[in-house]
Amino acid sequence: MVSTETPVCEFGTPAVDFSLPGVDGRTWTLQDCTGPNGLLVMFICNHCPYVKAIRDRLVRDAKALRELGVHSVAIMSNDPKDYPEDSFENMQRAAEEFDFPFPYLLDQTQQTAKAYGAVCTPDFFGYNKDMQLQYRGRLDASRKEAAPPDVRRDLFEAMQQVAETGAGPREQIPSMGCSIKWLQD
Repeated sequence: MVSTETPVCEFGTPAVDFSLPGVDGRTWTLQDCTGPNGLLVMFICNHCPYVKAIRDRLVRDAKALRELGVHSVAIMSNDPKDYPEDSFENMQRAAEEFDFPFPYLLDQTQQTAKAYGAVCTPDFFGYNKDMQLQYRGRLDASRKEAAPPDVRRDLFEAMQQVAETGAGPREQIPSMGCSIKWLQD
């Protein structure tokens, strides 16, 4: 397992459209997922300890952001042949078990992850209502273990600011996680 940090936010980069199958049996596009005040695109998976440590916080923050008009979508881009815990069936189980309040999509070709420049799980891309990138940071201080419950909610606070002003904070702490498991040629 290789730990990787996300690059610095490239403010204003437009969101990339996609059409991906969800664990709910529906095909989702960027437009389907977008809220009136923005969108949080999350690259996650089932097996990564960094994601496991924050799943409950992802659910909490996605629900709170939805109330602010910022919707969320989670995309799984790992190669499930090498990581069976990330299979579509296990994605369905995780979405149900943790009551994901957002679509959980499979990026089987990994083209969406490549188009976004995703590098790890979790990797967060926060867009304003004009679908311009405003946040590329961490959820909070959690790593492979959850941070204390009273820790600063970096992602939530940043996306709240995006919902209210259209702009994200200039200072952002990179997310850290497991490298995306790319398909082998």
